[in-house]
Amino acid sequence: MAEIIKMPRMSDTMTEGNIVAWHKKEGDKVSPGDLLAEIETDKATMDFESLWEGHLLHIAVKDGVVPVEGLIAVIGKPGEDWQSQVGNGIPIAIGTTSNGQAKVAEAAPKSAAASPAMEVAAHSEAVPGAAVPIAIGRVKASPLAKSIAKEAGLDIAAVQGSGDGGRIVRRDVEAVLEAKSTAPAAVPAAKPAAVPTVPSFSFAEGEAYEEKPVSQMRKAIARRLSESKFTSPHFYLTMEVNMDKAVELRPKLNELAAPVKISFNDILIKAAAAALRRHPAVNSSWLGDKIRYNQHINIGVAVAVEDGLLVPVIRHADLKSLSQINTEVKLMAEKARSKKLQPDEMSGNTFTISNLGMYGIEEFTGIINPPDACILAVGAILQKPIVKDGQIVVGNMMKLTLSCDHRVVDGATGSEFLQTLKNMLEEPARMLV
Repeated sequence: MAEIIKMPRMSDTMTEGNIVAWHKKEGDKVSPGDLLAEIETDKATMDFESLWEGHLLHIAVKDGVVPVEGLIAVIGKPGEDWQSQVGNGIPIAIGTTSNGQAKVAEAAPKSAAASPAMEVAAHSEAVPGAAVPIAIGRVKASPLAKSIAKEAGLDIAAVQGSGDGGRIVRRDVEAVLEAKSTAPAAVPAAKPAAVPTVPSFSFAEGEAYEEKPVSQMRKAIARRLSESKFTSPHFYLTMEVNMDKAVELRPKLNELAAPVKISFNDILIKAAAAALRRHPAVNSSWLGDKIRYNQHINIGVAVAVEDGLLVPVIRHADLKSLSQINTEVKLMAEKARSKKLQPDEMSGNTFTISNLGMYGIEEFTGIINPPDACILAVGAILQKPIVKDGQIVVGNMMKLTLSCDHRVVDGATGSEFLQTLKNMLEEPARMLV
């Protein structure tokens, strides 16, 4: 009997997946462990490997959004009658609505002689006005290859792929970049005319705009933060910290930890972890009929990526050195930007830090990242006049804002935590005591 392959649930919050590319084509032999496709979830682009032995008899969705448990492919023996197994209420995606949600209909048995044109017509009848995706010059490339090419300003369509089916992988992009760096300057040749794409432009009374489909990640951010903001009663506490001693200490730490370069964010993570150990009520979660006080300290670090925000988790941060935290944060941030973070690397957080100081933001408030009870928003370190020992001097000042879930953390509890954190940052030796 043929295997009906459905969209897997690849993360705990996933409701639909976006098929980015197939690495096998219809008729190919597949074995357990073979890479079948790349699927974009609400958190990352992940490889989907075969668990089955046989031939890829049918690909139901070449690319596009499919709900979890929706039909995506069939694997079986050549000549096997798989059509009779399809059409039992299995949802398939055949387009998207104006707000980016997948339009869904039930799969219907497909005649062996059906043509692609007949399939499109059937889909159009199932959902009137459904948008049937048309592949126009699609470039097959891994997410990491695309990311490297984009950062280098390289047109990835001009790269020759060496992966499965001509797929462009990291080594192909790096080879082109290396060749460019060593080649003598030449008069640029005329670029071949690109196949035109048609963005959704609209013109009315001299105004114009462009609409783009919402990514899986942005949908998840919208859903989770809306639930958090409108479910958790937020309140905010702001405190200003004198970072003079931390600024003075950092170069000394970097001398000791060379070649690792300790950042202020690393110092902040370490100090927050030490403060959480002294204030377990802040390191907690609301579970409806009970409150969980976590004995482990796992700090989520918000990382900005192209489609939104990811929060990799530094586990047992209170037990790690500054150099260990630095190395782990850098590794996680790179994986986040290349969409290689795994679900377990973005789960289990007990507290979250969001730092916008590198953008010059002086102060802001964060929305709590469930299941945490609090999130710490960190502003820039700014030099400003302060009064010290009765004299006006220049101080390196930084503002911290703690967003608290009032169901779990009260004002006094949050204030005591911030006071402890302030003391540790102003006297960094306290972190070691």
